[in-house]
Amino acid sequence: MEEKLKLKYPVIVEGRYDKAKVCLVVSTPVITLDGFQIFNNEEKKVLLKRLANDGGVILLTDSDKAGNFIRSKLKGLIKGTVYNVYTPSVQGKERRKKSPSADGILGVEGIDTETIRNLLKPFADDKLPKSACISRLRFFEDGFSGGENSAIRRARLAELLMLPRTLTSKALLEAINLLISEEEYERAVKTINEEE
Repeated sequence: MEEKLKLKYPVIVEGRYDKAKVCLVVSTPVITLDGFQIFNNEEKKVLLKRLANDGGVILLTDSDKAGNFIRSKLKGLIKGTVYNVYTPSVQGKERRKKSPSADGILGVEGIDTETIRNLLKPFADDKLPKSACISRLRFFEDGFSGGENSAIRRARLAELLMLPRTLTSKALLEAINLLISEEEYERAVKTINEEE
């Protein structure tokens, strides 16, 4: 099995099945739009804008009408640097679905992993560190996961770092490692500890 690609930018996909497929190929954070729900999720839009402005994002939506609609709407919403990656139009249906999509073509989840790897390979950066600067263990030890008040501490951390307060523990850690320097993180931790 080939080593997963470490990409320069996070990948944005439509839904959880797309994310599961892309995660077979990359070790980089993959963020879901939850389909059309993205347009009603202000905090996720803020996160995507920030990611796009702080380096860029890779947008990988289905190549059907719905995917293209989401892609064009997002372009106007997040502005920053968006690298559009397009899957080939392959006729068929995903195994988990009873019938094909309205356009009759496979979505990201139905495209083979080798094709997805080849689509994303130009964005790989072998010089990027293999692990994030804030590990899951450190995040736990700092009281932001698995503890009695970890949800409250996480919400305050997100607030101090100007990130969405509703991110899961894992998503918040990914966002921190994408957007925040270690010094900023340490200052926020110190502030939270002093407030308690």
